[in-house]
Amino acid sequence: MSWRVVVISSRAKLEYKLGYLVIRYTDDVRKVFLPDISVLIIENTGCTLTTALLQKLWEEKICIIFCDEKRNPGAQLLPYYGSHDTSLKIENQTEWSEKIKAEIWATIIKEKIYRQSKCLEQFDKKGSEKIYEYIMEVEEGDVTNREGHAAKVYFNALFGMDFSREQDNYINAALNYGYSVILSAINREIVANGYITQIGIFHKNRFNEFNLGCDIMEPIRPLIDNFVAKCPVEEELTSNRKMEIVNLVNSDVRISGMRTSLLNSLSIFVKSVLDSLTKRDPSLIRFIEYEF
Repeated sequence: MSWRVVVISSRAKLEYKLGYLVIRYTDDVRKVFLPDISVLIIENTGCTLTTALLQKLWEEKICIIFCDEKRNPGAQLLPYYGSHDTSLKIENQTEWSEKIKAEIWATIIKEKIYRQSKCLEQFDKKGSEKIYEYIMEVEEGDVTNREGHAAKVYFNALFGMDFSREQDNYINAALNYGYSVILSAINREIVANGYITQIGIFHKNRFNEFNLGCDIMEPIRPLIDNFVAKCPVEEELTSNRKMEIVNLVNSDVRISGMRTSLLNSLSIFVKSVLDSLTKRDPSLIRFIEYEF
């Protein structure tokens, strides 16, 4: 099972040789066994990659994230086919009924709000009880937008009454970086299961390639929120802080009664959501249990 997150932060040439990712720096050469890699993040725009390496990366279903000149995630490479029966899976995906999508979305939102409440509890913040009450008010499809109401209370309690997700500041930069890493890992699992990321459950933005990934990742967001809230606010998002955020994928969590890393648990969680949609049974979802 792949488990490593490899981050390339310096100018280098990346190539493939005998089952290994070969990283050639100016004064050093390193190798990483390809099947061990789950996510490859290329932060430096001065890196070059061979097409032979790219082919092997997508064959191994390794998630590849390319960053911009500010070292923020800007693009992701995913293979067209992640499973031998991809065509059948996509056909099933297009036939997911609106009713089952509404039921699944309500289930996901309830779990997200629950995790937000637990996050506030850990900081002894006011508002945890209030948003917990929203859980019982979530209807199919969350037609009354309990998620939105909970989010406003949650973020103001966690980061202050003046905070907004639209602001250009360190907190949002850190949150967005963490969300991007988790989203990329979830997209990898969606494709590996033979589905496509564009067709979502609730998210339907025609300009968003990752609607389904954005749906599925919702209950994981509070893990990122909690980490950012614990860290001191800095003037800018440093490389060291980014590495700490990336390392959250190695967090110890529980799923289906077993303890494992967050990265490994995503495989079980994503598959369970996809199965619940196809089999029209929300009870099949296996949520990730994590502590702050």
